[in-house]
Amino acid sequence: MFIGAHVSTRGGYLGAAKTALSIGANAFQYFPMNPRSLSTKLVNQRDTNACAQFCQEHGILSIGHAPYPLNPAAEVGEREQMVKLLRNGLEITDACGSVGLVVHFGKYIGKDPLQGYKNIIQCLNSTTQGYEGSSLILLENQAGEGAQLGLTMEEMVQVRKLSEAPEKIGFCLDTCHAFASGLWQGHNWLELETKGKQLDYLPHLKAVHLNDSVHPYGSRRDRHANIGAGYIGLENLQKMLASSFLKQIPIVLETGSGRDGTHAQEIALVKSLVTST
Repeated sequence: MFIGAHVSTRGGYLGAAKTALSIGANAFQYFPMNPRSLSTKLVNQRDTNACAQFCQEHGILSIGHAPYPLNPAAEVGEREQMVKLLRNGLEITDACGSVGLVVHFGKYIGKDPLQGYKNIIQCLNSTTQGYEGSSLILLENQAGEGAQLGLTMEEMVQVRKLSEAPEKIGFCLDTCHAFASGLWQGHNWLELETKGKQLDYLPHLKAVHLNDSVHPYGSRRDRHANIGAGYIGLENLQKMLASSFLKQIPIVLETGSGRDGTHAQEIALVKSLVTST
């Protein structure tokens, strides 16, 4: 399985890949550009190509994570900027050989939620139009903290289906968000898996954010806990990790680093959960 963590790009994209390998990971997540701003970034082809080659040589899978202010549900006046940022992110992740670019489903503050979904679909359509790369847009489920869209698999699936280029869109499941939103109770993975297959969600699951939850089920609070240190617990996460849908996709931790400043110990723990299933 492809297990790793979010790593810094302080040493470039190649540096991020090397960091992942050094902590025992064969998967990692990184920010293609500044995570706090809506500014685009010039693509350093030498760095991205070196990252892609290194990952290929060492059997590593990666995903990029879009900047936090990027909001696909934004109104028309802001859409051009969102599309520009999405395309830039895809350009970088594609050049790095990454599976995809993780994008939060979006926040809509208007009175009509349906308009929020329309905005997301139109944003996705504008982004994928003319895009021929292999890196996918990966829609991430939300915890329900400050946003009521993107809490269910049904929403994810419908938005993908109604898009003009569904083949360019996949999903990223965040376990903490799923637990906090009420999507997953923790103990009922097999039930969720059955539903995910029926809805055509899991066949398009391309990445997992593996996080425990600081707060209890249905809290709508997005606070990640280290694996086994939260309300989801080791046993429930282990059952999820046994799923066949998780065998060939990047599974990355977004948790606090260990005493050595890395996720090496936690990656080893997750690997032990997998080998003992």
